[in-house]
Amino acid sequence: MSTRRRHRERISSVDTAWLRMDRPNNLMQIVGVLIFDGRADYERLKRTVALRMLRYRRFRQIAAQAPTGAWWIDDANFDIDAHLHHALLPAPGDKGELQKFVAELASVPLNPARPRWEFHLVETAGGDSALVARIHHAIADGIALIGVMDSLTDPCADAPEDGGVPASPDTADDGGSGAQDSESRDNDDFWRQVAGPVGDAALSSAQIGGKAWEKALEVLNNPDKLADYARVAGAIAEEAAGLLLMDDDSPTRFKGKPGTVKRVAWSEPVSLPQVKAVGRVLGCSVNDLLLSSVAGALNNYLREKGDPVAGVEIRALVPVNLRACGDIKDLGNRFGLVALELPVGIENPLARLYATRGRMLELKGSYQAALTFSLLGAAGMAPMFVQQQILDLLSGKATAVMTNVPGPREPRFLAGAALKQQMFWVPQSGDIGLGVSILSYNGKVQFGLIADKGLVGDPERIVDRFAIEFEKLLWLVLMEPWDRLGDPVAVEEGLGEISGLI
Repeated sequence: MSTRRRHRERISSVDTAWLRMDRPNNLMQIVGVLIFDGRADYERLKRTVALRMLRYRRFRQIAAQAPTGAWWIDDANFDIDAHLHHALLPAPGDKGELQKFVAELASVPLNPARPRWEFHLVETAGGDSALVARIHHAIADGIALIGVMDSLTDPCADAPEDGGVPASPDTADDGGSGAQDSESRDNDDFWRQVAGPVGDAALSSAQIGGKAWEKALEVLNNPDKLADYARVAGAIAEEAAGLLLMDDDSPTRFKGKPGTVKRVAWSEPVSLPQVKAVGRVLGCSVNDLLLSSVAGALNNYLREKGDPVAGVEIRALVPVNLRACGDIKDLGNRFGLVALELPVGIENPLARLYATRGRMLELKGSYQAALTFSLLGAAGMAPMFVQQQILDLLSGKATAVMTNVPGPREPRFLAGAALKQQMFWVPQSGDIGLGVSILSYNGKVQFGLIADKGLVGDPERIVDRFAIEFEKLLWLVLMEPWDRLGDPVAVEEGLGEISGLI
């Protein structure tokens, strides 16, 4: 038995902010679902997690808060069986039951006396398995966790369980309480051999745009090298004033005081090459098309409920990755937020698409991401009541949190079982009751929603419209002369026929 002193490390100010952000009605946990083609082997899954995921010390540490600050402390009694569970979905064991299962877990806090993560392998009546993952946001952000989850997977079913990187004697003997630099070397080797190919794709696709990322890095990493620091300082001051004076977005049924019961739903996948092809014709990015389709689905839901939609603008907080190339393997939180106003009230799908594109272009020149990252760091160092005021300021101006993160481009296998679908949701801070997630995997893209039951009790009614809203744009490309597509008014007369077709 090891007699070494337990490793203790101060939690960064940004990660402290996320640790203290938990509320009973909005828990700060990232929730993911991985659906397998057929049954997954539970014992092999446990071995894979033990050999690969536990290389990261964070998953063997307790997040402890004290008057002197917050600390990561090795869990002397770590037991993987306390974090990995096996269950059978109740009858009928279908997608609806799986969505209920995920929603119930999303409403249950992680045990603060243990490392804050859990996996649940559940069996469906159709013969498939699903892995439901819950990881506290203080451990890492979405980009880092995409890397962690990808490090668990392989390009083939018969890959070695350890990913081809054997455990070092230091971690094998005492569960990872050895020297930090030894663990870092193991993680570096592991990342290069197992998860490296995913990193570049995640970094390039998860950002709002290259310019936003570059501007943020200028401020965070090289303020002394800027040619015109006064100009940048003025721009940041302008962004800060904009955040403080930002008007509330439109009052809708999506906005209100959330409770503790959640609802979850996800769409069927849409062909990503098809989305790219439509985007090339319309001169829009994949993000533009997907976000416009989300706005259209929300528009349709409001009209279905008999709510007014004219002029409705829904503001979504969008995470922007601020990691430099090569930093994707590091855990922790390294992202800022930008405020995107979705033109939900625009009925014409082409006009809505071009409005979305224009707003995305404006955000690419913004310093909002760097500013909000700094605010989160300041919140983590401030007293709790000050942090609460900062977060209430940000969350009170928005209706949703929206993420768009790429998954692997090729099929992957976890513990020998083929993955056929993936989805995840980030938490909603403050009183935000709506979480929107877009995730690509293996040439397809899908839309997911997590919502407060009291605000949106039937999120499947929204996600079912996602593909339909994209198909409206697809039919425009197929049926209208391309030289008319730049003018939404020119194709207005054909929209009734197109809507009838889909």
